[in-house]
Amino acid sequence: MNLLTFKGVRASLGQVRVLDGIDIAVKAGEVTALCGPNGAGKSSVIRAAAGLLPVEAGEVRLSDVAIGRLSPRQRAERVAYLPQERRIAWNLPAVEVAALGAPFLSGEAALAKAAASLEAVGAGHLADRGVADMSGGERARVLLARALTTQAPLMLADEPIAGLDPDAQRLVLEQLKARAEAGAGVLVSLHDLTLAAAFADRVIVLDRGRVIADAAPITALAPTVLRQVFGLDARWVEEPDGPLLAARRTQ
Repeated sequence: MNLLTFKGVRASLGQVRVLDGIDIAVKAGEVTALCGPNGAGKSSVIRAAAGLLPVEAGEVRLSDVAIGRLSPRQRAERVAYLPQERRIAWNLPAVEVAALGAPFLSGEAALAKAAASLEAVGAGHLADRGVADMSGGERARVLLARALTTQAPLMLADEPIAGLDPDAQRLVLEQLKARAEAGAGVLVSLHDLTLAAAFADRVIVLDRGRVIADAAPITALAPTVLRQVFGLDARWVEEPDGPLLAARRTQ
């Protein structure tokens, strides 16, 4: 089942067209990775899917309902959103920040679910610490726990591994994969093509607001696409832990 569908979506930021006729779908039980250079439209797709970027043409649907027909509460029940921005305005304890992901539960139930989400992302020991007193990586885990606490059928994650150490990057992607294996749909934007190939079921390559490829990872990130979109001479090497990208910049 498609949890998210874009049909001919166009959108702009100011005078700049950021999405130009986008047709994509995100299915339940799959991790779909958005890949592309800076400015390709990855964050714009995710913001439009969350109802935060108005569309000029086309349609965004959550399950079978146009997003514009859903109230903020209905969107919140269907979508968990992890933004790229990791700033938190108040120095709340981590467990209370994570509990904000479950606004429709009672206080104790929300805190219990938040505590479980913090444990899942390796941040259980941070439950009572103020988020302003944490490192950027620790805060990223807390925000992921908030998104996991939502338990919505669709997860949107915008560059969730940016700035994290390798162990934390894999932990985050493993949690997103686990959500998909439990039946959710996951749409995640990634710059690391090797990790996208290792964790995603499908990769959508964007460039200048358009879909260039939409297929299984190695097919979507074929050498011709890597050369055209990323300016790389590259090939995939099969390793025991998954495909590894061997690449150099084109001259």
